[in-house]
Amino acid sequence: MFNFNHRPRRLRQSETLRTLVRETELNPTKWVYPLFVKNENGREPISSLHGISRLGPDDVLEEIKRAIDLGVSSFALFPKIDDQLKDASGSLSRSPNDIVPQMLKKIKDKFPEAILLTDIALDPYSSYGHDGLVRNQKILNDETIELLIEQALVQAQAGTDFVAPSDMMDGRVGAIRQALDSHGYCDVGVWSYAAKYASCFYGPFRQALDSAPKSGDKKTYQMDPANKREALRELNLDLQEGADVVMVKPAGSYLDIISLFKTHSTVPVAAYQVSGEYAMIWAAHERGWLDGDRALLESLTSIHRAGADIVVTYGALHAAQLLQN
Repeated sequence: MFNFNHRPRRLRQSETLRTLVRETELNPTKWVYPLFVKNENGREPISSLHGISRLGPDDVLEEIKRAIDLGVSSFALFPKIDDQLKDASGSLSRSPNDIVPQMLKKIKDKFPEAILLTDIALDPYSSYGHDGLVRNQKILNDETIELLIEQALVQAQAGTDFVAPSDMMDGRVGAIRQALDSHGYCDVGVWSYAAKYASCFYGPFRQALDSAPKSGDKKTYQMDPANKREALRELNLDLQEGADVVMVKPAGSYLDIISLFKTHSTVPVAAYQVSGEYAMIWAAHERGWLDGDRALLESLTSIHRAGADIVVTYGALHAAQLLQN
């Protein structure tokens, strides 16, 4: 017999023991469930996103009730806007009659305990499909911020808990924070997409909202996937500007960035398991290449293990059901 001083397998001998020493625990209260909202009632399944549909007002309330029963109480709203309502400046994004502020009021009236995040960007509303104003094929930074402030104020008035600027314009976190405070919305948080990469993993999301750029790409404002130090620069700027939560997007291919944020952030770190990451799991499951349930839980575990305090995921309800069972 060998006389080893260390036998790590001693701590793996039973499920009870493995649970006792487990470093990372999955908890549905730490997940945010994205909801695609539209004006007309009736669920419209999204073919590329397993179990996910565009939801009308009544459907949204039903889905939130189901989520809360499973322990998921935080939600991010994304609007599906008809093409005829889009224009060059995304003007509907700044209207109190838009589907997002209308749904905020309905949700808060029925589920006051729910935590709601609302996206701040022009792409769902823009005829160009870009996050900012377009002029001569260039995305305008400062002019865009003026419109984002208006959008944030409309959503704050409607009852959102967090405005979540996903546009990646320079300086927008501080400008939105100042505007919210000066209009009396000091308790509305800013949930910053601090490191949002120009990733190929957003495809199903853009299909769901019909929000892909009509020309060009988003590489002049979203981050280069090859860069790591730049993410730390973005983090520090957003912290200085008053972000309450900072987020990395995507999550699965950017675990090193999540870990970097965890080390350097003084506020909670979130990560977005984006549509393409989620879609890959279920595409492989449908082909019999892997177990989708186990892959979903393993992927969420890895994102939390990397340092994410909060995960935005389309798999929130399915994973919560698996844990409950």
